[in-house]
Amino acid sequence: MDSRQQLHLRRKRTKREWRPLEDRSCTDLPWLLLFTVFCVGMGSICSFTIVTGGAARLVFGYDSYGNTCGRRNEVIEGVRLSGLDHTDRKFIFFLDPCNVDIVQRKIKSTALCVSLCPTEELKTYQDLKSFAMLNGSELCSYELAGHKYPALPERFSKCPKLPVPPSKPLPVFNRCTPVDISCYAKFAEAVVTFVSDNSVLHRLIAGVAASKEIIIGLCVLALVLSMILMVIIRYISAVLVWILTAMVVLGSLAGTSVLWWLYIDHRLYGNYTTNQVTEEAELNRENGQALLVYAGAATAFTIILLLLMLFMRKRVALTIALFHVAGKVFIHLPLLTLQPFVTFFALLLFWIYWILVLLFLGTSGNSVQNEETGLTEFRLTGPLQYLTWYHAVGLVWITEFILACQQMTVAGAVVTYYFTRDKNRLPVTPILSSVLRLVRYHLGTVAKGAFIITLVKIPRLFLMYIHNQLKGKENACARCLLKTCICCLWCLEKCLNYLNQNAYAATAINSTGFCTSARDAFVILVENALRVATINAVGDFVLFLGKVLIVTSTAFAGVLLLNYQRDYAEWLLPLIIVCLFSFLVAHCFLSIFEIVVDVLFLCFAIDTKYNDGTPGKEFFMDKALMEFVESSRRLGRAVERGRSRVKAAVSEGAGIKPMAPGISA
Repeated sequence: MDSRQQLHLRRKRTKREWRPLEDRSCTDLPWLLLFTVFCVGMGSICSFTIVTGGAARLVFGYDSYGNTCGRRNEVIEGVRLSGLDHTDRKFIFFLDPCNVDIVQRKIKSTALCVSLCPTEELKTYQDLKSFAMLNGSELCSYELAGHKYPALPERFSKCPKLPVPPSKPLPVFNRCTPVDISCYAKFAEAVVTFVSDNSVLHRLIAGVAASKEIIIGLCVLALVLSMILMVIIRYISAVLVWILTAMVVLGSLAGTSVLWWLYIDHRLYGNYTTNQVTEEAELNRENGQALLVYAGAATAFTIILLLLMLFMRKRVALTIALFHVAGKVFIHLPLLTLQPFVTFFALLLFWIYWILVLLFLGTSGNSVQNEETGLTEFRLTGPLQYLTWYHAVGLVWITEFILACQQMTVAGAVVTYYFTRDKNRLPVTPILSSVLRLVRYHLGTVAKGAFIITLVKIPRLFLMYIHNQLKGKENACARCLLKTCICCLWCLEKCLNYLNQNAYAATAINSTGFCTSARDAFVILVENALRVATINAVGDFVLFLGKVLIVTSTAFAGVLLLNYQRDYAEWLLPLIIVCLFSFLVAHCFLSIFEIVVDVLFLCFAIDTKYNDGTPGKEFFMDKALMEFVESSRRLGRAVERGRSRVKAAVSEGAGIKPMAPGISA
């Protein structure tokens, strides 16, 4: 008896209550340590580029002999004219700045460190001499004396190409850039391939310049519409859902009817065709069979679809109720609307840092002489070349980590809202409380979830890179295999993203590790598979309609505001910019709404599984969800009464039958 009581108490202690715990513990600490070590490695790469001079070469520039401008340099073994003192020469000057390699996207000209960029056009070698004498800035190779430029035979290969265009130094990066960028016309043509007429390009750019205030205003309008839609979508979700249902049903019925009409028309037309040409008759017969197969398949699809609609109508009502509650969440937690801004700002800072370090890596390493141009470049060789791959993995993992932090923050706030019966007793700032819980307890869980997504995303990106590199070279079988692998990895990534999001919600509730939370969330989702399918299908379409509504509203306002411009060609680029920005904003905000709906559903499924509304097991759910549960219970009781009546009637009939022989006797 004592052992049974101990076992019962042990099970009671280990059983989770599925509600936010006040007494929390750190989860997935080893993964937090691993992620910390990885981030230290990312910072070490940046330190390496700074210590080895890669950062200085990028910012201050370096000449074709390995000398960094504005500094005293050390001699590089085997490189002539290296080790020069360029303390007074702070600008990079290219002898032929228009010699652009379009494929490699870099200037192939010899680069020199000069003390001043030419601000006026220099047409002759005498002008080069005068510029050197007056300003002390020698624009020819270092071994040539400035006062001898016009008479030196080497002037044609070691002096800048005449005429030298006027230039200005770039801010921060100290490169002498021509004021007139017409010499980059070929590069511009390669980039802007969709424009064959320069006048069209000029008109488009002029349209953007003339409409910049309108573009900014429309972008703000898209932002405001997105924030408003997240609040009012609970009022229009029912209309959107039933519009979707009607469109699907009518579309399937119309498609099936058209196919049957085509089949009947073909049969009637075939009766009047001549039978003299056997090949034509055979072709007509095959076409009729094909139409019959298509019509039969469409009929079967329509019947299955109608049955699904009939069977899943209650689950559609659950989707509408969840959207209604999600709208209330944004009213009680208005700081949720700031999550897209915070996430975007964090991603932007990290991406800027990542790009700068990548550029630093491009100017780090050992000096190597380019065999084609004979100029000195810096490249990572040996084991150092793997630093770029490490840096690339960091881009994916840390980006996914930031996105996962957003999901965990939103999940924590929504869980707190759902499991608080008296909404007036919510914390002052549930979002900040969720952020603090994340930073204090669950960063390891987020790092582990982000790493799992990274393990799937990197192979997919690698296969996409191979596919682009082999475009036009691989055979059809290899191309199909690559696309299949890419598609499968993409589907796996989407499924893992959805499971991770629910795992974060389970962690926010029970303070369990990633694997335990993912397993518990997976069990809940499998038990409610039909509801999950309905919410994802219907909910995603409703949110897509919301995005379309924001884009079309912004575009319509843009057309009205741009109407004063009679040159309709100038509308194109401003409208494209506005539509792209409005779709991006709508996607960011409605993605937060989608996360809220998914977390609410997980909480609802847990609530209905472990509570039944009786004293001691009261529901936590909102009134709208409670009405859905009550209607489902009433329907269930009605169905149960109908079944009991049928069973009673059957049993009564079975009891009367044995008396029949006695009566006849």
